[in-house]
Amino acid sequence: MTMNIFQHLPRTAAMALALGLAGCANFMPPTQVEAQVAPQWQAPLPHQGTVSNLAQWWQNQGDPVLAELIDAAQTVSPSVAQALARVDAARATRAAANAALLPSLDATASASRGVSQPNVPLATTQIVGLQAAWELDLVGANRAVSRAADAQVQGVQAQWHDARVSVAAEVANSYYSLSTCTQLLSGARADAASRQETARLAEVSAKAGFTAPSTAALARASAADGNSRMTQQAASCELDTKALVALTGMSEPDLKKNLAAALMKPAQAAPFLIANVPAQTLTQRPDVFAAERDVMVASAQVGAAKAQRLPRLSLNGSIGAMRFASQGNTTSLDTWSFGPLSLSLPIFDGGQGAANVTSAEANYTQAVAVYRGKVRQAVREVEEALVNLQSADARKLDAEVSSTGYAESLQATQARYSQGLASLVEFEDARRSSLAAQSAQLSLALERNRAWVALYRALGGGFDAPTSADLSAAR
Repeated sequence: MTMNIFQHLPRTAAMALALGLAGCANFMPPTQVEAQVAPQWQAPLPHQGTVSNLAQWWQNQGDPVLAELIDAAQTVSPSVAQALARVDAARATRAAANAALLPSLDATASASRGVSQPNVPLATTQIVGLQAAWELDLVGANRAVSRAADAQVQGVQAQWHDARVSVAAEVANSYYSLSTCTQLLSGARADAASRQETARLAEVSAKAGFTAPSTAALARASAADGNSRMTQQAASCELDTKALVALTGMSEPDLKKNLAAALMKPAQAAPFLIANVPAQTLTQRPDVFAAERDVMVASAQVGAAKAQRLPRLSLNGSIGAMRFASQGNTTSLDTWSFGPLSLSLPIFDGGQGAANVTSAEANYTQAVAVYRGKVRQAVREVEEALVNLQSADARKLDAEVSSTGYAESLQATQARYSQGLASLVEFEDARRSSLAAQSAQLSLALERNRAWVALYRALGGGFDAPTSADLSAAR
């Protein structure tokens, strides 16, 4: 049988409820806000090499050791574990919020035996029943909380991806740094050995009276400087190794064994596709997506706070069965009830409801400001990474020419020095210039790799925002 609840409510309550239903759609501020971005990137986009998918970037670089280190680091990372725990907590909160939209059902059972009144025989009473309660979400308070919980789950899932991207970028930077350090150490060892040999020959020549003692002293000083540089470079490589040990959780002997073969060749990051439109890139940023979901959460919380100040309607019901036994006689009684259908209307709460609305609106304003700031920061990070990458690529040829030229100059000066046609000062000056050019070339390669890693992170690390179908399936 269909029942019109307004016929059974006081006129004033019915009018208040109708007004609440009419204003339900206007409770929440906009769930999506605009953030102004440029129509295209101002820095040049790289278009060299074979591009790869960003989601599988590490695996597509042809360096299985790096991919293994990243997987190990993501497995033991406390930040990733915390983010995953927040995902589980958000899902539990969503389940609780969705449960508030459904009726609740409780089962009861009791049994008693005794004398309830004087001169009444001993009796046994048994009762079983079901009690149901349902808050009819007429003004959308519970639905607003449910929407906020859905958005919260999506946001923390994006933050979990962002944590994985951050760990991968940190491991890659440490790996590239160690690769460069290993090459610098190899050059430092060769340089130290060369200086040591020069010092030995200069000492022999000085003792034979062919060169001045000051020349031998200069050669000894140069050898000591070379040994010092080598020791310092070795210590730097050890620090990079220990950083990878801490990130991956691997034992240092096993890590060094895995790195021994991989670091024999220079590590080089691979290029990947970059969207021409900044707005498209922003959809791939997990932190921007999470900030956008925070706006949705804050909007839903404003709606929930406003809805709490409007009438609320609840419905109760029960079904029960009682069995009464006394002196061999048994009586059964079945009961049921539908109601009460109750309406509650907040009248005076000392300003608590208004304060809750004001607080929710302030949180919404803050979430909007944070979102727009995230958008600007995302564009800045991509632009900076593009500028650094373009700068590194533009200097690559000059660095190669410089390194080759200084190396040839060193060979020529060394030949002249061995024939007595050049002084040791000239030889050492050529050595320093060649060593500096080689170091600069390796540092530039490291700078380029780090620019690619920064760009990988700035572009979201292969994050894909969930589609409407994904969101429906997750509920």
